Amino acid sequence: MLMNDETLSRAADTLRAWALDEDLKARVLAHPEAAAIARRVAVRYIAGDDAASALRLLAANSDRGHLGSIELVGESIRDACIADEQTVEFVDLARRIGAAEQTATISLDLSHIGSVVSAELGLRNGLTLAQAARDADTSIMISAEGSDRTDLVLSIFEQIADRFPETGITLQARLHRTPADLERVLTRPGPVRVVKGAFLESTEVAHPRDAAPMTAAYIAMITRLVRAGHRVNIATHDPHLIAALEAALGDELRQPHVEFEMLQGLGTALLDDLRRRGFTTREYLVYGPEWWLYVLNRIAEHPERVIEAIADIGAVAASV
Repeated sequence: MLMNDETLSRAADTLRAWALDEDLKARVLAHPEAAAIARRVAVRYIAGDDAASALRLLAANSDRGHLGSIELVGESIRDACIADEQTVEFVDLARRIGAAEQTATISLDLSHIGSVVSAELGLRNGLTLAQAARDADTSIMISAEGSDRTDLVLSIFEQIADRFPETGITLQARLHRTPADLERVLTRPGPVRVVKGAFLESTEVAHPRDAAPMTAAYIAMITRLVRAGHRVNIATHDPHLIAALEAALGDELRQPHVEFEMLQGLGTALLDDLRRRGFTTREYLVYGPEWWLYVLNRIAEHPERVIEAIADIGAVAASV
């Protein structure tokens, strides 16, 4: 039986709910057999456990013509000491990027470095990381989080960007509030990464992910940024959305301030095709052990990826 849109939507919402269920995560990862299965699924989407793995993949992607962005994956740290430890890990990543003389921005959730402990801690650690990135001749890109954290994320971003104007910010096209947020961040020169938005949100807060209003909002945001001459990362794996953007903007998308950005394991052939056709492209890599939320959200974006996950489990099992 073919899945209808309602079933797929319910499956996606279930996966997003699992992504936020920290008790479920703890129980799965504490069970050796369940953890092994979950990790087989994650391999498609993560570069490995450590920064060295990410840097090796970064070099391979550079050979394919893509720029890079790297994230030590993690989120929602609620202990100040752990947030500080994770900030040290990010600073070490910046050092490694600089030492390797490779081109990669550093992406992160502010909640990974303490913003949900306190705004002051998130800002302090964000400034530390922004300085380390600048010392490595690169910059940070702040990721989007759930709509309940958008005001916090934007406030800390603005304070970091006041001292490090190269800092980038991510906006979610599907949130009803985003057009106003876009005008707000356009007052800073750093790049704006535009995503659809992967979080579980109510219709009062956001358009459905693949609804016509979300597509229209996404195209309107990209058009505003491109024609303002503002640096923009078009972060989508949706070939229909990319085709619509090309139809609307054509060669304007080949300007130096415009990039297409895709996540590791998603849209690889599409990104390679865009690069061959003369667009600037960037692949976003993640590494580290805290991949639970990240991987489930990637599968939730297209629940059909559950079939890929089953195939990945079987492929690894057959090889051992």
